[in-house]
Amino acid sequence: MDNGSCCLIEGDPISRVMPPLLILAFVLGALGNGIALCGFCFHMKTWKPSTIYLFNLAVADFLLMICLPFRTDYYRRDRRWTFEDIPCRVVLFMLAMNRAGSIVFLTVVAVDRYFKVVHPHHVLNTISNRTAAGIVCALWTMVILGTLYLLMENHLCVQEKTISCESFIMESANGWHDIMFQLEFFLPLGIILFCSFKIIWSLKQRQQLARQTRMKKAMRFIMVVMAVFVTCYLPSVSARLYFLWTVPSSACNPSVHVALHVTLSFTYMNSMLDPLVYYFSSPSFPKFYTKLQIRSLRPKRTGRSKTQRPEETPISNLCRKSCTSVANSLQSQSDVPWGLHMC
Repeated sequence: MDNGSCCLIEGDPISRVMPPLLILAFVLGALGNGIALCGFCFHMKTWKPSTIYLFNLAVADFLLMICLPFRTDYYRRDRRWTFEDIPCRVVLFMLAMNRAGSIVFLTVVAVDRYFKVVHPHHVLNTISNRTAAGIVCALWTMVILGTLYLLMENHLCVQEKTISCESFIMESANGWHDIMFQLEFFLPLGIILFCSFKIIWSLKQRQQLARQTRMKKAMRFIMVVMAVFVTCYLPSVSARLYFLWTVPSSACNPSVHVALHVTLSFTYMNSMLDPLVYYFSSPSFPKFYTKLQIRSLRPKRTGRSKTQRPEETPISNLCRKSCTSVANSLQSQSDVPWGLHMC
């Protein structure tokens, strides 16, 4: 990167705003996606193509979380990169690759639900798990090839004894990086909006089916997918578009600079919100989360022997013994066993 292409802003507010946002995204995202991966690996009884897509979405989100501590350290040091060139390239590549992977698999999940609701008899609804795994491999290959350029370029910028590590140049357009950044949003956005409106329209046309719980869950699911996608990715895309439209007047503009970095943190929060998608995707996940909650709230038992104490003798046994003794004593005094009837 050309040393004149990176901006150093005095009293940089980005270094104060970004660390808390990234720490929040890391803690909640790692926890949520870690639990989701445990649910997939150890508690998912049957795997379907939709499960495979959701699992890869969780993998992409979890890998993105691994990179956030490096970016948090970078912002805490007033955007001074203390590592070398190769780690900078790897971190930026991982962030871009898993952001793109998260977008791709979120879109695939929406398309899969579209075919199940709108075209329930389509051949795509009958594909095997092996075919779904092949689709996943092809998508990962496409994502890696689309972001591989970040590994081929130097992103370090040395200016006034400060070394920064940024993927975006704040003085001009970034060529292929800007194209990918916009394409990764608008193409999936069009697909997700189309799937959402077609699902809602199809359910409204079938009034009887719309009343069924299964169809209502499908509507809630696609609405959650659309809300998560737009909330997390639209702000950063809008900020970058504003910058591109106003160059060169917005070059190194502090407000534009802060807006881009803060809205980029929203894309990381997508990994924090994706567990909502898993929750609404299948009945297995609400049951799994409920089971975890019950286990966490259950009080620990003190170490007691398994043998019952006298006072812990079941009430039914005491009643039976007392009834027998009373009956035996009364039978000797009367011909009518009324004590047995009482007990």
